[in-house]
Amino acid sequence: MAVIGGIMMPHPPLLVPQVGRGGEKQILKTSSACREACGWLLGGKPDALVIVSPHSVGYVDSLHLSTGKNASGSFAHFGAPEAAFSVEYCQTLRTEILRAADTAGLRADASPERDPALDHGTMVPLYFLSQAVGWPPPLGVVRAGLSGLSYADHYRLGMCVRDAADRLDLRVGILASGDLSHYLREDGPYGFRPEGPQYDLKLMDIMGRAAFGELLGMDEEFCDRAGECGQRSFLILAGALDGQEVEANILSYEGSTGVGYGVGIFRPAGTDAGRSFLKGGV
Repeated sequence: MAVIGGIMMPHPPLLVPQVGRGGEKQILKTSSACREACGWLLGGKPDALVIVSPHSVGYVDSLHLSTGKNASGSFAHFGAPEAAFSVEYCQTLRTEILRAADTAGLRADASPERDPALDHGTMVPLYFLSQAVGWPPPLGVVRAGLSGLSYADHYRLGMCVRDAADRLDLRVGILASGDLSHYLREDGPYGFRPEGPQYDLKLMDIMGRAAFGELLGMDEEFCDRAGECGQRSFLILAGALDGQEVEANILSYEGSTGVGYGVGIFRPAGTDAGRSFLKGGV
């Protein structure tokens, strides 16, 4: 088997009704798209999901996969302790991804976490997965964080996910959690920078074309100035689809709150050696 496809989606706690308390109506388009994307992903009947979150444990010099057998968390920090979630980790897939990373010379680990609780970048997707028919399905999750390593290294981690899925003969789905720019409006929570809307326009165009080589080539200083948090998540998703023709379907984009929220579906459509974007492979 292999990676069956992936989705990109944002993670504002506002989307969860127990947190939003009606405020989620500001971004109904995003909410509807997240529900559709998660339903599509589970509709592919994956054996396991890899959820990539910018708010999971992260290190400057190493990519981290959450350890242990399971984890739980809630939105208590956002005033909604009743909105709680738990996952069972797919230990076999996690081990195989780490083995692939070691073979590739990529720094990745599953060391014990000081706080193993699920983060909101994971739980917002879990809320929408819970809305899909059949959740919770009998599948495990691998939770991956981001790092200070290069864009190429995050792409390589995605390639390791692909290789692990192949070796284990598993159907694996990828959920790349991440917001876009946080600097879209003067009256937004973080203010305005011109790089904000520029980044969102460019990023959504690239993802809409599944132009993953361009994603790898984006200027990191520009992305930092734009205040994005999902770039490296999307690169892991892209790497998991390396060497494949990809059909991209952008479901929505909104920036009305001052933060950019993009939702898209990415389906592999056959081998394409011309879409191997890293020279020298993994």
